[in-house]
Parts: sequence; C-alpha cells; structure tokens
Amino acid sequence: MQKPKRLQKGDTVGVIAPASPPDLTNLSNALPFLHSLGLNVMIGPNVKRTYGYLAGTDRERVNDLHQMFRDPAIKGIFCAGGGYGTSRLAASIDYNMIRRNPKVFWGYSDITFLHTAIQRQADLVTFHGPMLSSDVGKPDFDDRSKQRFTQLFHPETFTYTNETSPLQVISRGTASGRLVGGNLSLLVNSIGSPYEIDTKNRLLLIEDVGEEPYRIDSFLSQLKLAGKLDEASGIVVGDFSETEPKKKKETIELQEVFRHYFADLQKPVLSGFRIGHCLPHYAVPLGVEAELCSSGKYLRIAAGVQ
Repeated sequence: MQKPKRLQKGDTVGVIAPASPPDLTNLSNALPFLHSLGLNVMIGPNVKRTYGYLAGTDRERVNDLHQMFRDPAIKGIFCAGGGYGTSRLAASIDYNMIRRNPKVFWGYSDITFLHTAIQRQADLVTFHGPMLSSDVGKPDFDDRSKQRFTQLFHPETFTYTNETSPLQVISRGTASGRLVGGNLSLLVNSIGSPYEIDTKNRLLLIEDVGEEPYRIDSFLSQLKLAGKLDEASGIVVGDFSETEPKKKKETIELQEVFRHYFADLQKPVLSGFRIGHCLPHYAVPLGVEAELCSSGKYLRIAAGVQ
C-alpha cells in the first residue's frame, strides 16, 4: 500500500462532492477550519450542482475527482459529504492515474465505496474521517474530532484505548493486519463487484447510522455468508447510531446481534469505538497496519502519511 505525502502549511487541498448534494451553508462554515490548519482550498467546479439525490451527474462528479487527483497543485482531497452515489462512479474512475498521483483522500459514510475501490485498484492508503458539510461545518463539531486532522501533517502512530472511550470485548484475542472497512451497508453493497471488500488477514472496521437491528443483522449475515467475517483477523466495531426500531415493534437488542455474529469467532472483536456518525469522531487511516488487543483493550494504528 502506498501512503500519500503529508500535508504542509501553505498547501492547497481540493473539495469534491462525489455522493449527495452537500449543505452549502455548512460547507462554507467548514472552510475556516481548513484555513486554520494553514491550508488553501479549491472547491471542485461541480460541487454546487444537483441531479436529483446526487451532487451532479456521474460524469460531473467523476470529473471533479479526476481533476483533483491530476492537478499537482492539489495536495489533498476532502469530501464535502456522503449520502448516496459513490458506487455509481467506481467503474468510471481512472485508478492508474490515482496510483500515479497519490495524495490524501478523506471522507466516510457513502465514501466507503470509494475507499474500498481506491485501496483495491490503486493500492492507496485513504482516510476515514469527518466531512466538511456533514460534520466540520456544524456548530457542535468538537475539539477531539478536530485534533485528528493533525495526522495529515506528520506521521504518527495512533493508539485508541479504553481511556479514549469505553471499549467492550465481544471476543478475545490479539491480531494484526491492515485496517479496512467503513460503513457497513456500503461494504455489503461492494460484495460481488470488482471493488469487493477484502478482509483476508485484515482488521475489519464497521459502522453505520439509521439502521434498525434487523437491518444490521441482515448486513452481518451477508458478510458472514460471503466469508468476510471468517477471513478477517479481527473486528473493530465503530459507532452505530440511530438504531432504535421504528418498523419492527419486536426486536433483538443490537449488542445481542453483535454477539450472535462475533462472540464465537475466536479472534479479537471490540466495540465502543467512536468512529463513524458520532461526536467525537476519531479519524483513522485505512489500508495501514494495525493491531487489535482485547486484554489491553486497544487498537494501535500505524501512520497514514509519509
């Protein structure tokens, strides 16, 4: 896996909207934060476009992504928001061009499909972290989430411990491997495609929002049937928010669903990580080596930049 070069003060970063239309007010409110990091900002030419539930047509969104990767003056790329639409772009992306122009690529949620595709097709480390319109531009965006942006400016090993947030052990053990994954529903969406999530000997990160326990059960069932849980060296359970049952009056508690799928895996599975649709949201690099330990209750993650 190729690590992108670290950012430096004075660098210019690009902003794209590869999924749904971003909230433009929130996007505008987020820009001072990037400026406070010493960065200049270039907004993609199609970021303000809309095409129904998409932030422009597929061609427009791919063009913005390609432009930002091709332009040598752009040192990093931040996604404005998620929603839906990145899976529609995967087959049109020039991954060889991305491989020749490695740079920081940052986002989460629906951006998971792009993380998985870029890692598989271009061997590039990417970053699972808060987005400009969805998170940074909102009044409640917190200091702990902001602090994790500093990893882009210098290589640093990050150790997430029980002191970072309370962690629960679902299955015991210690394992290492590249950290991969992201939004659970998008990972399931990748199965059967050329961009399918590869979990073999890897630590699998999962998170999601707005999904009831029965839906999360169905997603985990698909991963299990596809062999993704057995192949993984360990499971990192991130934040699952807004999971209260609305359609199904009778339910199984989410933690019990997790135990059904993870308790007998004979590999480390820990939950409680504040990674995902939550505050604080601890940004992490994907594609780097990591270690998950149940006895020490920690996840140690290598630096994502060089």
